[in-house]
Amino acid sequence: YASWNWLANGAGSANTDGSINTTATSVNTTAGFSISKYTGNATSGATVGHGLGTTPSVIIVKKTSGSDGWVVYHHKNTSAPATEYLRLDTSDATADNLGEWNDTAPSSTVFTIGNSGRTNDNGATYIAYCFAEKTGYSKFGSYTGNGNSDGPFIYTGFKPAFVMTKKTSGTSSWDIHDTKRDTYNVASKYLLAEDSGAEGNTAILDILSNGFKFRSSNGDRNASGGTYIYMAFAE
Repeated sequence: YASWNWLANGAGSANTDGSINTTATSVNTTAGFSISKYTGNATSGATVGHGLGTTPSVIIVKKTSGSDGWVVYHHKNTSAPATEYLRLDTSDATADNLGEWNDTAPSSTVFTIGNSGRTNDNGATYIAYCFAEKTGYSKFGSYTGNGNSDGPFIYTGFKPAFVMTKKTSGTSSWDIHDTKRDTYNVASKYLLAEDSGAEGNTAILDILSNGFKFRSSNGDRNASGGTYIYMAFAE
């Protein structure tokens, strides 16, 4: 088994910064991470407080009272990220929909939701995971593939312990690497967030002291001209 863990701050407490008061928001501002539980009201433009004190770069929301998928906001997902959403439970390309984030970028206090069942169904309960970049610890960016085994180098400013990538311009998997399963380069052991399959084993990337570099032309990670987003964390 593999387990990746982010420490918040205990049970948390209600956050009243938004038009929807959270049931509980647990925040670790040092690590730039918060978890919030809220109840939807189906009102476009509703806001939810995240407690980070800085603008989140990534937001992942999951309905807990129903079967809707995991929706993802990423600040580098196209030139207008608040108009788009990705799904952590599918390999789908990015999609434009007002219902997820109401075409409104998050702020240092709240994120905005539309009236989609995936983020704001009336009376439904949700969990939101919010991540803000922290120098030397986390980086959430984008890159363009070159379709070559001498692939792009992505600078993070630290040695990643966890890297997850996703092609936004087309269908592809959410590809996850870490330094507990791969202790030397080339890193080859991967899991897919949207897939229940066993671990794969293909030479894909080097995990370096200041970033990561692709060593494969595989289209899920490095298609020529393909656009991708990533999440990277240090220890």
